[in-house]
Amino acid sequence: MDISIIFKLAAIGILITVVCQVLKKSDRDDIATVVSIVGLVIALTIAVTMIGDLFSTIRTIFSL
Repeated sequence: MDISIIFKLAAIGILITVVCQVLKKSDRDDIATVVSIVGLVIALTIAVTMIGDLFSTIRTIFSL
């Protein structure tokens, strides 16, 4: 785990925000909602992967 994962999450957040704003300005609120949900799922997938790595590291450290 390093700082690049934080930058990836920030980039995903910025990109999703820009796309949602553009879609809302063009009266595509339904598609903007779907895009924001997809962005949330992608970010949560990255976070769950990191948490899984953390738990496996803890198991290795404590020999569980």
